[in-house]
Amino acid sequence: MSHSRTVEIEGHIIDSGTMQRCFGAVMDLGGSFDVEQFDVGTHEEAESYCRMAVSADDSETLQAILHELHQNGAVLDDPTDVDLVAAPADKVVPPDFYSTTNHPTEVLYDDEWIDVERIEMDCALIVEPEGGPRAYTKVLNAVEEGDLVATDESGIRVNPPERPRSGGGAFGFMQGGVSSERPSESTIREVAEELREVTEDGGNVMVVAGPAVIHSGAGDALAKLVEAGYVDSLSAGNGFATHDLERSLYGTSLGMDVETLEHPRKGHKHHIWTISEIIRAGGIEAAVEDGIVTEGVMYQCVRNDVDTVLAGSIRDDGPLPDTVTDAVEAQDAIREQAHDADIVLMLATLLHSVAVGNCLPSTTKTVCVDINPATVTQLLDRGSAQAVGMVTDIGTFVPTLAEFVLEGEEGEVAVGADGGHPQAGDE
Repeated sequence: MSHSRTVEIEGHIIDSGTMQRCFGAVMDLGGSFDVEQFDVGTHEEAESYCRMAVSADDSETLQAILHELHQNGAVLDDPTDVDLVAAPADKVVPPDFYSTTNHPTEVLYDDEWIDVERIEMDCALIVEPEGGPRAYTKVLNAVEEGDLVATDESGIRVNPPERPRSGGGAFGFMQGGVSSERPSESTIREVAEELREVTEDGGNVMVVAGPAVIHSGAGDALAKLVEAGYVDSLSAGNGFATHDLERSLYGTSLGMDVETLEHPRKGHKHHIWTISEIIRAGGIEAAVEDGIVTEGVMYQCVRNDVDTVLAGSIRDDGPLPDTVTDAVEAQDAIREQAHDADIVLMLATLLHSVAVGNCLPSTTKTVCVDINPATVTQLLDRGSAQAVGMVTDIGTFVPTLAEFVLEGEEGEVAVGADGGHPQAGDE
C-alpha cells in the first residue's frame, strides 16, 4: 500500500535549482511524485509555485523523502503548528528534536509563521510563547529544563537562499567552484570592494586567521586593515597571536626572520620567550599599554578595540593569558562574533574556519583562502550561498587585498609582502 503526502514549494525555485534538487531527492530515495500544479514566474521578480504529491512504498521511506524536501524549502500543503516538547533536564532534548539547518527558518505557532532568530546549523529550536512569541536556536549544552523544543518537522519552514536576481559578482549564488587557475586579481578586487561597502554601511567584518598569515609576511597588511577600520572582529588561536607578538618583540615568526628568511641564533626559543613576556606583563592589552608590544595585528586590535577571540587547543605552548582554554566557552565567544558578521574572511586556517563556519547562517558572505584546495573545498561545503574560494598563497592574497581596499585612502599605502614564502600549516 502506497503512502503519500502533498507538498508545496514556492519562490525562485527554477533558476536556483530547487526543483531539480527536489525531483532528484524523491527519485534517489526510491519514491515517486505527481506534479499537480506548476505555475512558472514569467518575469524577473515573479516567483514560481509547485504543488506535488509524493509517494513511497512505506512510511519510513516517505518520511526520509519529506525530510530531504524540507531541507530544500518544501512544506506540507496542510501544515500544523510546530510540535513542542519541554526539555526534561538541562542539556537534554526530546528524542525526536528538530535539528536546525543554517538557512533562514520559520515556525508556525498559533497559526502564525515566526522567524527563527540567530539561525545556526545543528541546534535545537526553542519557542517562547510569552512576550511575543519568539523562536530562536540553542546549542545542546545551553538547553535548560522546561525549554519548549521543536520536534519533527511539522510547522517548520526552511528558506534556502535563492539566486540573486541581478549581478552576483564574486559572491555569485552557490559558486562553490575552487580553482587556482582563475584570474585572482579581479576576484580580490571584488572582495575588496565588498569590504569597503560593508564598512561604509556600518556592517561587521570578521577575520579568521591562522599563523601562516604572519609566517608568510602578510601580517603587516592585515595590521593595516585593522588600523584603517576594516576589521571588526578577529577569531584565531594561540599560535597566530604568538607568531604576531614574536614578530613585534624579536622580528621573527616561529624563529624565522620574515624579511630575510634566516634563522637567528636561539630563534627557536623566541616564541616561548614571547609567551613568557606577555604573561609577565599580564596579557596582550597590558603589554601594548606598557610599550612592550609596539606593532602587529594584535597591537592594532588593542588600539582599535577589535573584538578578539583566541581559542586554545591541546597543542598550545603557554598558552598566552588571553587564550580561552575552555572549548565550550571559546565556542560561545566565537558564536557571538559569527552572528554579528556580515562578511567573514577565512585566511589559511582550517580548524578555526570550520568552527566559525558551523556558526554562520547560509546568508553570510564568506571568503575562504588557503594554499590547499582541499581546505578551501571543505570550508565552502559548510553551506554558504555566497562564498568565494581561492587557492593561493596567503602571503600574496592579504597584501593585494589590503592594497585594493586602501587605495584612495590618504597617504601612501605600503602593505609590503613576500608572496613566495611557503605557508606554515599548524594552527
